[in-house]
Amino acid sequence: MHLYEIPLIFVLVGLALYVVLGGADFGAGFWQLLAGRGRMGERIRDHAHEAMAPVWEANHVWLIFVLTVTWTAYPSAFASIASTLSIPLFVAAVGIIMRGASYALRAGAATAGERRRVDLAFALSSVLTPFALGTIVGAIAARRVPVGNAAGHLFSSWLNPTAIMVGVLAVAMSAYLAAVFMAADARRVHAANGCDDDLVAALRARALAAGAISGAVAVAGLVVLHGNAHFLYARLLEGSALAAVTVSALAGLATLELVRRSRFELARYGAALAVAAVLAGWALAQRPLLLKELTVQQAAAPHDTLVLIVISVLGGATILFPSLALLFRLVLAGRLDHGPGDAGRPLTATASVLAASRAGLLSRAAAACLLAGFGFLTVAEAGWAHAVGIVALLAFLPCGFLAVAPAQLADLEREERAGGAGER
Repeated sequence: MHLYEIPLIFVLVGLALYVVLGGADFGAGFWQLLAGRGRMGERIRDHAHEAMAPVWEANHVWLIFVLTVTWTAYPSAFASIASTLSIPLFVAAVGIIMRGASYALRAGAATAGERRRVDLAFALSSVLTPFALGTIVGAIAARRVPVGNAAGHLFSSWLNPTAIMVGVLAVAMSAYLAAVFMAADARRVHAANGCDDDLVAALRARALAAGAISGAVAVAGLVVLHGNAHFLYARLLEGSALAAVTVSALAGLATLELVRRSRFELARYGAALAVAAVLAGWALAQRPLLLKELTVQQAAAPHDTLVLIVISVLGGATILFPSLALLFRLVLAGRLDHGPGDAGRPLTATASVLAASRAGLLSRAAAACLLAGFGFLTVAEAGWAHAVGIVALLAFLPCGFLAVAPAQLADLEREERAGGAGER
């Protein structure tokens, strides 16, 4: 593995996390659109809104991460993608803004009619955004994005059979993920509150249907690739890419069986693996090209920039990953669920999160400062990088002290109390 490939691995990991976690959020909006009428439809819409409440903003971190690393590590490729695919990127951005605004406005809806209109805007944007993002991936996979500023066609680059097929697959996979995740959440919430399983059964049926449809769309996609992007079709059916496709198919079938047996917690991981493996298969089939006639090595930034990116990502991961792990652990444990008598719980949950993470956050910040200081002073060669390294090492001192001092002071206080009690 070469240095110029490491940032691309970061990008693919971030993209996989966004496709799985952000995709489940988009799918929740999809099921709000198809929730149906009556009491059950209202319950599905409310559950979709509540299930994504603690995490929907955090999941967009991965999209920002992917864009930032791609922009910095592979600037020529990013410029080509952003200019040729400016229209679907704009559509996706508008959809994300509409989703955020609709989600916030739902809490202020005064009547049932207002809530339905807000839910409709949220649901439509939840379908539009993954479709637009999928067409971007499809355009890159079909090699419709040449190198250069707006060198590709503004419409045919993403309005072609391969790109449209990937867009449809993105919507289908989002619905599939959301149905599985929501069924697991409904089982946990309703088991804790002693309610009936009607909502769980309704979501289970949707998960089975969405899984079958996603599989059918994926198979149909191979037919589309055979006729429209045969080079990609051939690469998908050989070597490591074929292994990833096989893993995706097996994980998808296993997930359907788990959902049929109502083993929703295990089904979460199976669904995530099935979707992530699709992305891995595409990346392996595309290698070593990043865009049409542009390899990863040709697109990579200078050596010093790549080194700084690696250091920054690893340093940031020491803070980001533990924080997100804490968030999802609280969500999966039901600590952030809504339910009867929860009026005082948001403050309690927030306080517990802060209390649990304060010492760990300082420790991770100290580790990040130490790592950044070491990297900037030893790996980088520029004068400004050395200055940043010195600042980072200086910042490590108070962070490290504040991380360990409270525990040491507490131990000292206990020892003094024990000594005083012994003297008496």
